[in-house]
Amino acid sequence: MVKEDKSTWKANYFTRIIQLFEEFPKCFIVGADNVGSKQMQSIRTKLRGKAVVLMGKNTMMRKAIRGHLESNPALERLLPHIKGNIGFVFTNESLPDIRDIILEQKVAAPARAGALAPKDVFVPAQNTGLGPEKTSFFQALQIATKITRGTIEILNEVHLIKLDERVGASEAALLNMLNISPFSYGLKMLTVYEEGSIFDPSMLDITSEEIMNRFMGGLQNVAALSLAIDYPTIASVPHSIIYGFKNLMALAAVTDIEFEEAKMLKEYLADPSKFVVAAAPAAASTEAKKEEKVEEEEESDDDDMGLDLFG
Repeated sequence: MVKEDKSTWKANYFTRIIQLFEEFPKCFIVGADNVGSKQMQSIRTKLRGKAVVLMGKNTMMRKAIRGHLESNPALERLLPHIKGNIGFVFTNESLPDIRDIILEQKVAAPARAGALAPKDVFVPAQNTGLGPEKTSFFQALQIATKITRGTIEILNEVHLIKLDERVGASEAALLNMLNISPFSYGLKMLTVYEEGSIFDPSMLDITSEEIMNRFMGGLQNVAALSLAIDYPTIASVPHSIIYGFKNLMALAAVTDIEFEEAKMLKEYLADPSKFVVAAAPAAASTEAKKEEKVEEEEESDDDDMGLDLFG
């Protein structure tokens, strides 16, 4: 197999990336720090048939996108996000589903001296199994220990490394001695691109119900503000109509003004006994149900007693 020259490889890469942007309307920009080739191959395998992963040099990515802006100006929004060790994951599938597949492909890794800690690291209280000759090592890290049956025991949980701190050589050595791999690495979700829009991956966690609740909350605020300043809006008009109708009913109740909706109100005010007549059937029905329930319980008790005595 003849290896293609550099210029041909670049031309094919430019063609490939533009083809992917034309074929797929959405993609992730992912960070690939600390992701090895074997892990990357595993990710590609898991995404086969669902998404396409494309890595490359940032300069080539920018050049390819700039050369295609005339056909697709929206791609210019990607340029500020092409920095660091990044790649693209193109897909036509559900973005949350593809994100979940990518995030599942993480590999446990030991702490390396000089690396930035992606999370806090705690060492639990435990018997380390290490001999007493390592005591000075723990003392240097200010970790309280004691000797138990000839081995070093850590007395209390230790906050060994803090988030975004540089891992020290001593901390890395201790974790390796304890066979603790505190970190896990994989592709990191940085940005989402969908049909010209750029947004944070956290937006994918927002459900339709949350959107509706936020919309309704905003609508209520608009209605309240409109009512407070007497400025009618679509949100406040229904409330204004209801308040106006209440005022009309109140006015009709104390005057001779008549209209269809006020007739029943005036009938009740003229003859309060109608309230009693209306409520009586409902009250009788409720009382009858209570009596039936009591009778059923008594019969049930009698049945149980019969079985206990003569069963």
